[in-house]
Amino acid sequence: MKPVLGAVTIGQSPRVDLVPELMEMLGGNVTIKEAGALDDLTSEQIQQLAPGPNDYVLVSRLRNGGSAKMAERLVSPLVKQAIKKLYDEGAQVIVLLCTGEFPPLQIPNGLLVIPQPLINGIGQALARDSKLGVIRPSSDQIPQATRAWQPACKELVVEAASPYVQGDGIALAANSLKDAEVDMIIMDCMGYTKAMQEQVRTITGKPVLLARSLVARILAELLNL
Repeated sequence: MKPVLGAVTIGQSPRVDLVPELMEMLGGNVTIKEAGALDDLTSEQIQQLAPGPNDYVLVSRLRNGGSAKMAERLVSPLVKQAIKKLYDEGAQVIVLLCTGEFPPLQIPNGLLVIPQPLINGIGQALARDSKLGVIRPSSDQIPQATRAWQPACKELVVEAASPYVQGDGIALAANSLKDAEVDMIIMDCMGYTKAMQEQVRTITGKPVLLARSLVARILAELLNL
């Protein structure tokens, strides 16, 4: 019997841009159940979650292929509801499909995988003597990304490029990091794909860590895949 993995997006499920690639990374030997914090919300209700000037900004994909910016303080209760839904459906390992910072989240039993401390820990271990480049989805997130990553490295450069918008954003961010002569790059959002990682690696010629593949490797260990 395949293990059951719960996957919670802070946007809307299904995450057709993420879960199939995650499934491929896990070798297809797992059943993935999805839930989204915004699944039952109307467009008007989603707009009410928009961040104010002092809010911690989160960005995620909507079911229609667009994206939404949200204040962490407003969406966190909905994230907790989505986690509970998957736990009640029998998922013993649940992963949050977001690298943002959240207040403590937990489930009564089993394992809840929160990417942010995992990726930040790996980044700190690898980049402490390096010039680190970080890519986040929105320019609104640059100050908070700077606060999160500045202690992890010798020097930091943060660029913004949305994984949810067609265009040259990823290439422009990669070229900026190339010009800045960073030593390594972290694509700090679960929305970035393997293809985007390869694009950044090709442009910069530097090691590029991708959030979703790092999380997938940890999930594979936890699920014994």
